[in-house]
Amino acid sequence: MIQPQTLLDVADNSGARQLMCIRIIGASNQRYAHIGDVIVAVIKKAIPTTRLERSEVIRAVIVRTRKELKRSDGIIIRYDNNAAVIIDQAGKPKGTRFFGPIAEELKRNFTKILSLAPEIF
Repeated sequence: MIQPQTLLDVADNSGARQLMCIRIIGASNQRYAHIGDVIVAVIKKAIPTTRLERSEVIRAVIVRTRKELKRSDGIIIRYDNNAAVIIDQAGKPKGTRFFGPIAEELKRNFTKILSLAPEIF
């Protein structure tokens, strides 16, 4: 469960290392974001030699959460950290490589992320 002020790791090679959630895109009264939800975030840490800068406001999609996720077939999945992938306005990822496992719940809207992912759970 990701809410505003939550810190997230970045799971791609776009140049950012840590994000802070500002807003959850979707319903106006939605309090928490789960895997597959799009958020508005600010970059807290970034690599100095990349095109993304610290304090830049971007969009990202949640790919891992520490809160367990229960699938319809009864499997419960929990990850070690909260992580997101930076996307543009059209929903395409800015990075070309992804790190760590990616949940298969992204297959509805973000097939490009799943096609480049090293592990899919």
